[in-house]
Amino acid sequence: QVQLVESGGGLVQAGDSLRLSCAASGRTFSGYSMGWFRQAPGKERDIVAAISRTYNTYYADSVKGRFTIFRDNAKNMVYLQMNSLKPEDTAVYYCATPGLRGLGSRPENMKYDYWGQGTQVTVSS
Repeated sequence: QVQLVESGGGLVQAGDSLRLSCAASGRTFSGYSMGWFRQAPGKERDIVAAISRTYNTYYADSVKGRFTIFRDNAKNMVYLQMNSLKPEDTAVYYCATPGLRGLGSRPENMKYDYWGQGTQVTVSS
């Protein structure tokens, strides 16, 4: 079965950087989109960034220019580089992947079926 394991969260100050990592296993990694989502206390889970199997990317407006998603198919890894962090970036961050390949679909429009356990990111002001 598909397994996703996130790492790299922590407590940082505003303006700092963090890189989140997600290790995937259980199927051919390169054939599927990958996404990063986040959920702050009392709020819904929202998409942050996504990358397709053909390396098309999507970013939420709130993180454009600060966050970068990239993947390493040889290592079955997807990363989220987060720069210039703000207190409003505080959330649990989840790695996810769709159940279907979704050929030709934008990665942000995919239905994400498999989720990691999440990693906490806390940004202090």
